[in-house]
Amino acid sequence: MSNPETQREKRKELEDCDEENPKRSKIESTDTLIDPAGQETNDTEENHLIDETLPEAGSDEATELDKAQSRAPPNTCGKLLISGATNWDLVGRKETPKSAGNAGGPNLWEPHSIWSLNHIRVQQVASGPSACHSIIICEDGTVMSFGRNDNGQLGHGDVVRCDKPRVIESLKHYTVVQASCGKAHTLVLTAEGILFGFGGNKMAQLGQGHQKPVVAKPVQIVHPNNKKIIKTACGAEFSMFIDENNLLYSFGRPEHGQLGHNTDGQYFVTSNKLAFYCEVLPRHVAVFVEKTKDGFTHIMDDVKIVDVSCGNNHTIVRDSKDRVFTWGFGGYGRLGHQQPKDEHVPRLVSFFKGKSISSVHAGASYSMAVSAGQLYFWGQTKSTGDATMYPKPVRDMSGWDVRSVGCSKTSIVLAADDSVVSWGPSPTYGELGYGLKKGGQKSSSNPKIVEPLEGIYIQQVCCGLGHTLYIARDEDSDRPLLEKLPVYDPDKV
Repeated sequence: MSNPETQREKRKELEDCDEENPKRSKIESTDTLIDPAGQETNDTEENHLIDETLPEAGSDEATELDKAQSRAPPNTCGKLLISGATNWDLVGRKETPKSAGNAGGPNLWEPHSIWSLNHIRVQQVASGPSACHSIIICEDGTVMSFGRNDNGQLGHGDVVRCDKPRVIESLKHYTVVQASCGKAHTLVLTAEGILFGFGGNKMAQLGQGHQKPVVAKPVQIVHPNNKKIIKTACGAEFSMFIDENNLLYSFGRPEHGQLGHNTDGQYFVTSNKLAFYCEVLPRHVAVFVEKTKDGFTHIMDDVKIVDVSCGNNHTIVRDSKDRVFTWGFGGYGRLGHQQPKDEHVPRLVSFFKGKSISSVHAGASYSMAVSAGQLYFWGQTKSTGDATMYPKPVRDMSGWDVRSVGCSKTSIVLAADDSVVSWGPSPTYGELGYGLKKGGQKSSSNPKIVEPLEGIYIQQVCCGLGHTLYIARDEDSDRPLLEKLPVYDPDKV
């Protein structure tokens, strides 16, 4: 933990910044771009897969992989907190679907504990910038889910919204270690390296070889070469995983090239109607390139992927040599290549050459990376104004040690040093966690301390479309402050 005097100085800097420039974002930017609307399809195509072998033990390559993968912090358990929207069927929509019955819970403007989880310790949480549902992994590896469920994305075998976290019964006998959430689908990874998926599959985002729209119970996603899977990530309607050989596979909707197979899958159904061939089975992302200033493209060798994150329609990865690659939809500069162009194959982000990168993160239309605790940002968090076309340090977070990053559609939440810092444009649903006291600020263009969590040590943050989940340390010394937080009980809404 940081020196208390240093912490006070950093907080004072953020407060001064907020008072002096309340309307000026400290994330510098250059150009303005417009996001086109997406399309949907139900078409499929066959896939061709290739395999590689693991590096030999003791080799330079194996050492690089060990170092890259050991950077991930160990799972630390604690108490789950939530802020933001709990009206799962309404958030992000103009009206509640007729089948919903009611809109659900209120907007929680400050972090709350969840009544039914008061005595359950949580080791990891997952949601996504387009997700209105969440996955909870308990201390013993039991997995729970709650939120929107109109495509079976909660894995309970039905399409009924679940306001209170509920155990996924068909996964009770597995130890779950990681999960990821798309717009309407979910991937869950076990300690044995087995990957399960459930929810919407209209774009083949569950990798089952078909495009049945709803798969409400967990089904195994089979690696084409029967390798163990070590990490997974979800875009809005596509999916990725890394296997034990550090190879990357993708499947689902290819519209902007976000699958990395050098195609957007487009074809003409009629003379004026486009559709897409979706990848219905996991397919190896085989080629990674670097484009030089003189216009030449070089294929890069020895790319072993250790980290992956997906936005709505783009992907960012880090390899064992700390090289960062992005591809997919290029609108708003989210790819960091200084031009609003879609990339259909993974392309090196030249800005990070020579830098040590500890993690990469993707929001709906922006990307971030952490290097030596410093946060870098590119893209845009709103649909108007200027976009940041290449990575730039978030100046307000200079000197802070960023430990955990949560990416919402437009909001960003960080666990840094001993505090939680967040910012994002209006409208918000409470995912920034500021509370309604001290003037009732609901949004902020600059990074701002989440005051209701001061004194509470947050180990992990995770954002959905309009909500944030926090895992708070719950040692004896922490409990007095945790017990003072308001409690959210869905049964009493």
